[in-house]
Amino acid sequence: MIHRRDDARRAAGGITRRTFLAESGLAIAVFAGHGWAAEKTGEPLFRISLAEWSLHRAIFGKKLDHLDFAKVARREFGLDAVEYVNQFFYDKAKDRKYIAEMKKRADGEGVRSLLIMVDREGRIGEPDKKKRREAVERHFKWVEAARELGCHSVRVNAASAGTYEEQQEYAADGLRQLTEFAAQFDLNVLVENHGGLSSNGKWLAETIRKVNHPRCGTLPDFGNFRIRDNEWYDRYQGVKELMPYAKAVSAKSHDFDEKGNEIHTDYFRMMKIVLDAGYHGYVGIEYEGRKLSEMQGIAATKALLLRVRDHFSRRK
Repeated sequence: MIHRRDDARRAAGGITRRTFLAESGLAIAVFAGHGWAAEKTGEPLFRISLAEWSLHRAIFGKKLDHLDFAKVARREFGLDAVEYVNQFFYDKAKDRKYIAEMKKRADGEGVRSLLIMVDREGRIGEPDKKKRREAVERHFKWVEAARELGCHSVRVNAASAGTYEEQQEYAADGLRQLTEFAAQFDLNVLVENHGGLSSNGKWLAETIRKVNHPRCGTLPDFGNFRIRDNEWYDRYQGVKELMPYAKAVSAKSHDFDEKGNEIHTDYFRMMKIVLDAGYHGYVGIEYEGRKLSEMQGIAATKALLLRVRDHFSRRK
């Protein structure tokens, strides 16, 4: 099944600068010195969604039911899009009644289901060919569930073992197999920088190029650049390398200063990288801190993203 690259971009809920310029025919204003276009359509420069992991302590602690996630996103934070985590309904992927209830509740709140973050299904980059195929097939049910929910993507991990080059080959092969399956459902397969060599922006970007499929892309996370122990990849360089393939973005946050800025990531610098890449889709709040409650952390991250968006919007 063949899909044009622009179709995949539209399916991800955002468009690239090149696609916008080529297809819209609308007047634009280019930010001097920034190299990205601001559409004169009344649309925001980017939209804000909520990643379910932001509430993992509440859900694992039975203080919040996974089925109420969309309601919390809308009623507590005024957000119209969510990103699910499969760990919170791990045994429900094939339960069509349960998936239908998730969709019903999200639709009832006017909330869009963007993607499912898939963990604990084996290494897509498993060195053993048979085990790699088994891991790929364990992801199939989540692709099918994502389709039923109306998502545009599943987010997976590119864990592997071996040398730098071997891991690229194994991961690219597994990702290609999964992407070919997902493409039949008009879904994308996105890889997050999530530990190991996947947190090396250059390695992951090269791996995506090896997959060479328009529906295989990235989900750059602002904070997940720890490769191992105390070895960290530069987060700004990493996001810059991953953005050309991005179909979603994760605004990871932990701690804030008295001015409301995240102390580990310069959001103004990071979002300039995102916008420079021509990305205007959803940016997902993913709060992982402990100094603030989960609800407070989500609110603080949203406030910061709104301030960043307002800052760049005023420079039209």
